[in-house]
Amino acid sequence: MRPSGRDLSEMRPVSIETGFTKHAEGSCLIKMGDTHVLCTATIEDRVPPFIKGSGLGWVTAEYGMLPRATNTRMRREAASGKQGGRTVEIQRLIGRALRAGVDRVALGERQITVDCDVIQADGGTRCASITGGWVALRLAVNKLMKAGDVISDPLVDPVAAVSCGIYAGQPVLDLDYPEDSEAGVDGNFIMTGSGKLIEVQMSAEGSVFSRTQMDQLMDLAEKGVAELAAAQKVATA
Repeated sequence: MRPSGRDLSEMRPVSIETGFTKHAEGSCLIKMGDTHVLCTATIEDRVPPFIKGSGLGWVTAEYGMLPRATNTRMRREAASGKQGGRTVEIQRLIGRALRAGVDRVALGERQITVDCDVIQADGGTRCASITGGWVALRLAVNKLMKAGDVISDPLVDPVAAVSCGIYAGQPVLDLDYPEDSEAGVDGNFIMTGSGKLIEVQMSAEGSVFSRTQMDQLMDLAEKGVAELAAAQKVATA
């Protein structure tokens, strides 16, 4: 029995509220159970120096957690003068995940920055950030297309992510914090809406796993990402 009472293959409730902020070109508040992330997308008519003049666009991301996103207060990273290693790793992951669904030639020489701010954390914050980040990106690109700044749609395939793991000896979908903190195996699966893999992060934490279990987790991830892609489609329709 999972702590939440969910079935092994059951996602937490997912909701995506678009247009959550006034000024960003694209924004949403995504809720995956008790994990809530504000995602905003900002369009700039510039690109990093290493691709300047190439005609290619760029999508990047920043990630952070509010001090009371967790059950005890965390010190703001700005107060320490630098980002932690976990933050840097996650925002790089979000950026490269989102870029996998983008035709950078069609985007043109401009940059879209997706900011993911965790308001409340209960496991799976990077997965929620990627899933909500794509919605914010979609909304921002819609504005570019409506204005005629982009001729063809540069977003070739939706991108979403979900966690899966081995909890109490069973493969489970969409781990919340109580499961994540005790899982023998923990993984994040990033995929396109058409079911292609972008990245898989898997690690054994006090346990090992078999090829059969890996396949079971892949099956769960495909189910979860399909549900998330459907929610993204509804939110951006």
